[in-house]
Amino acid sequence: MQIQHNISLKPYNTFGIDVKAKQFISINSVEDLKSVYYTEGNSVKFILGGGSNMLLTKDIDALVMHINLKGKQIISQTEEYVFVKANAGENWHEFVLWTIENNFGGLENLSLIPGNVGTSPIQNIGAYGVELKDTFHSCDGLNLETLNIETFTNEECKFDYRNSIFKQDAKGKYIILNVVFKLTRKNHVLHTNYGAITSELERLKISKPTIQDVSKAVISIRQSKLPDPKDIGNSGSFFKNPIITKDAFLNLQDNFPNAPHYTISEKEVKVPAGWLIETAGFKGKTLGNYGVHKKQALVLVNYGGASGNDILKLSKLIQETVLRLFDITIEAEVNII
Repeated sequence: MQIQHNISLKPYNTFGIDVKAKQFISINSVEDLKSVYYTEGNSVKFILGGGSNMLLTKDIDALVMHINLKGKQIISQTEEYVFVKANAGENWHEFVLWTIENNFGGLENLSLIPGNVGTSPIQNIGAYGVELKDTFHSCDGLNLETLNIETFTNEECKFDYRNSIFKQDAKGKYIILNVVFKLTRKNHVLHTNYGAITSELERLKISKPTIQDVSKAVISIRQSKLPDPKDIGNSGSFFKNPIITKDAFLNLQDNFPNAPHYTISEKEVKVPAGWLIETAGFKGKTLGNYGVHKKQALVLVNYGGASGNDILKLSKLIQETVLRLFDITIEAEVNII
C-alpha cells in the first residue's frame, strides 16, 4: 500500500476525463482502509469507486482513495432464497453475471450497468422496471468518524428513485464495504414488460424466458443503444427521468399529445428525460469532441479529449432548453465533481 502523486484519473472514470489526483492510493482491504484513515488523520480525502457515476471537472487536490475491495460469496440459503455478499470493489456487471450463472434470480434486469457494487446502493441503480432496493438486503459501511463498521438494512437506507440515505443524511460519512442481496433460487419473478424487453425476447423467439434470457435481452438492448465506455467516454444515463404532477403532465399533453409517460401514482407521472431531450433537438448533437449520443439522448459522450467542463456546459444547456420548451426541470443523475 503506497501513496502515489500526481496520478491521472483518466483510467478511473468512465467519461475518460483526464484530470489529476494530487495523491492516489488503491485500497485492497478493510485493514488498509482503516490504516489510511488512522495515519492520514484529518487530511482531505476523495473516495473513488468504479468512476461510472461522476463527471470530473477539475483536478482533485486531495488523497484519492480507490476502493478496490474484492470478493463475493454465498452467506446462507433456503429452498427458496439465497443471500449473497459482494465486496465494494467488485465490478457490478461481472457480479450480476455470476449470480445468473448460479441461477440466482433478481438482478438480471440490471445487467451491463457500469460501475462497482459498492456504489450501487448510493444511487439505488435501476433499469427496465427493477431497482437495486428490490433485492437489497443490507450493506456494511465504515463510519469515517469512529472507524467502526455499521450495518444498514433496506429500510434504513431510505431508498427512493436514484436516491438513498448515502446521498442525503449519510453523505460523505461512510464508505460502503460490501452489499448483501436476497435473491431467488427458484420460482423467479421475471420483469419483462418494461421497455423493449418483450419485443427483444420475441425477436429472439423466446416465449418462456429464463433469467438468463432476460439478461441476454437486456444486454442486447443496452448494447444497441448505449456506447461502451471503453470505446466512447460516457456515464450511461446523465439525467434522471423527471416526476411531475398529473396537472403538469396534462399541460404538457396540450402541446405534445403523444408524450410518453409512466403513471407513478394518482397525482404523479414520470416522463422520459430521453424523449424530452430528443424532442428538444439534442439527440446526436456533436460539439467538436463531445456531444449527445446518436442512439440515446440521455447519454452525453466524450469522443476523446473533452474536458469535464465541456460536458457540464452541454448538460446545463440541455437543462435550460428543456425547461424553456416544456416547463420541466431535469436533474443530473451523475455527481458533478
